[in-house]
Amino acid sequence: MSTLSELTAPTLRGALREGKLCLRTGAFSVRVRSGLPAVADTLALLYGDYPAEVGAPFADFHIHLRRPYGPRRWLRPQVAFDMEGAAPFLPLPLDQAFPMFEWVFNWYISSRAHSYLMIHAAAVEKNGRVAVLPAPPGSGKSTLCAALVCSGWRLLSDELCLVRLADGLVQPVPRPVSLKNASIGVIRAFAPQAVFSPEVRDTAKGTIAHLKAPRDSVQRAEEAARPGWIVFPRYVAGAAVQMDTLAPARTFTRVAENSFNYGLLGREGFEALAGLVEAAPGFELSYGHLDEALALFDRMAAA
Repeated sequence: MSTLSELTAPTLRGALREGKLCLRTGAFSVRVRSGLPAVADTLALLYGDYPAEVGAPFADFHIHLRRPYGPRRWLRPQVAFDMEGAAPFLPLPLDQAFPMFEWVFNWYISSRAHSYLMIHAAAVEKNGRVAVLPAPPGSGKSTLCAALVCSGWRLLSDELCLVRLADGLVQPVPRPVSLKNASIGVIRAFAPQAVFSPEVRDTAKGTIAHLKAPRDSVQRAEEAARPGWIVFPRYVAGAAVQMDTLAPARTFTRVAENSFNYGLLGREGFEALAGLVEAAPGFELSYGHLDEALALFDRMAAA
């Protein structure tokens, strides 16, 4: 399969308008339909390394982003997600079209991919072991994840850590890292060579920008890895790095609290989570300086 960057701009825009562009991101394929220039331009910028096919006969998910009809086409234009004629979400301002693509993609996975234990967590890998980083919004998870993948760690996921029920391995879904507000400037300064989407202001989450996933992470998207650590990160301004061991029972409870489908999976969910906690010890991390946190992670990976 070709990559998206091998498509010419007219071919990409035509395939998007006709709903024939299929992208593959690890375990999932998505068919995208949109005539919005911002969607085409940002997909070309951030998804150029991903396998892409025009007119593929099957896709797991279908994302149709369009401008609503009526006065909204001219007065404060909006973007809407259309799902087979239904509109499960309210329209958003037009400049939020690409963030909406990412949010809808996350919604599809979190609501339908129940062959995995799904955890709201970043997942990064080095030397064959995965660090799972569960955390609520505002904890510094994505900032730490972005810094790690800009420092040689492989990106498996920024938002949705998928643990396979059959063997307990972590399934990659490497997609752009979503950064918000002050963390955008932090990572721009940390990795000046990194590629970012245009910043979108005044979203429900503040200002949003997406960091392009490293090419190596995209090319290894079929390569699952074994869990090595579960780390609950928390950014504390100015604080020295500190990591404390968590008891297995406490680790189990906190991961369950961050899971999308632990309760839905029943016994399979319990066994998958128990296996994860048995394979990967839990830690609570507080950090105020990225360089100290990165040095700590590198020592973990080298041990």
